[in-house]
Amino acid sequence: MSKVEDFLSKSDEEEIIEAIRVAEENTSGEIRVHLEKETSIAPIDRAVEVFNMLKMENTKDSNGVIIYVAVKSKQFAIYGDKGINEKVTDDFWNSTKDIMLNHFKNGNNKQALVEGIINAGEQLKHHFPYQDDDINELSNEISKG
Repeated sequence: MSKVEDFLSKSDEEEIIEAIRVAEENTSGEIRVHLEKETSIAPIDRAVEVFNMLKMENTKDSNGVIIYVAVKSKQFAIYGDKGINEKVTDDFWNSTKDIMLNHFKNGNNKQALVEGIINAGEQLKHHFPYQDDDINELSNEISKG
């Protein structure tokens, strides 16, 4: 599976967007998913580039998260903005990565992303609980490159 278009079905994408919406109901954190064919650099470095390209650093609390997937390269990374990193331990994203990795290994791409998003939302709500005046600062749509 080397094409981004073949990685998820349209209904898979809709379920992932819904998972983002649900996860963000519990946190002021903002979650995005970005898919692209491959990366020639470390996936975490590419995740940072895409994070900046999507202007995700512009959230009020600097609490945006990107889940980056290089489809053909079979690599992914999770990157959180400085507001998150100032409050959490270095291994904060390990449980989310482990959940996702198990599903990716079994070819369950949609499930990997859905459970990763839900887990990320659960993790974020402890440090960035949802507030009544929160607004959705970033699109929930899956970006593709």
